[in-house]
Amino acid sequence: MKTILTVDDSPSIRQMVAFTLSGAGYSVVEAVDGVDGLAKARATNADLVLTDQNMPRADGLTLIRGLRALPNYAKTPILVLTTEAGDEMKAKGKAAGATGWIVKPFDPVTLLNVVKKVLG
Repeated sequence: MKTILTVDDSPSIRQMVAFTLSGAGYSVVEAVDGVDGLAKARATNADLVLTDQNMPRADGLTLIRGLRALPNYAKTPILVLTTEAGDEMKAKGKAAGATGWIVKPFDPVTLLNVVKKVLG
């Protein structure tokens, strides 16, 4: 079973993402912000990280840079799930090491299709 770390400061988004992913047979670990996400990433060997961009304490880009600095997350797919749809933010995400970008509000079917695609 593949493990997905989902990082978002919105409890309702975390709940929806976890419900969608666990319903599709994935194991889900939830984190409330980038600081918590990095700690949970170190404690779990996630196959995929799904992170929000705008969060307190540490945003998505900060989290991505922190994950990419860890040897076991150097090649792990990281998807950004965010309301930020601008090209400049996407470019920053790519530079930080993001694998892909999903704009909120998201469709559960689209989310699962993207997750399946990046997990191979």
